[in-house]
Amino acid sequence: MIDPLATLNKIRDQHLNIGRHLKLVGDSVADVEATRSLQRARAEWVPGRPHDLAERQKKLQQTLSFLDEGLRNHFALEESDLPPLLGDLFMRALILDHREITKHVDETRSVVTSMDVDGLAREELLSKESQVQQAIEHLRGLIEDHAAREETLLTMLERALQEA
Repeated sequence: MIDPLATLNKIRDQHLNIGRHLKLVGDSVADVEATRSLQRARAEWVPGRPHDLAERQKKLQQTLSFLDEGLRNHFALEESDLPPLLGDLFMRALILDHREITKHVDETRSVVTSMDVDGLAREELLSKESQVQQAIEHLRGLIEDHAAREETLLTMLERALQEA
């Protein structure tokens, strides 16, 4: 039998696992660490510097790949361990959030991967780079909002379990 408090603590530990680079976190990357990785990647994505664009694009692709893998593993853990605690409707809502985030990770990766800047004028280059920044910022917002909702839910569950 699964210990409900241990399950909540395990998931919360993942949410609080801040400060390690996404590569080091591996299978246990959490929502909070994902947003930190995106913030670092976005900070490095400064428009108008075409001389190092290829390297920045490659680094961002790697970050998004690690983010994708880590979030999928984290979501799988939640989707396997939380159903007995959340019930059907809350689990469906959580899974909808997970799907939306995964979809936007895929879309952001596609924007970054498909960005071909050869022969573009400066204005076109700035426009492409702005699209990348907007995609990253949107994804970061989705993850942060999800993490906040989930943390509220976990706090409520923990309180109820401690009272029982």
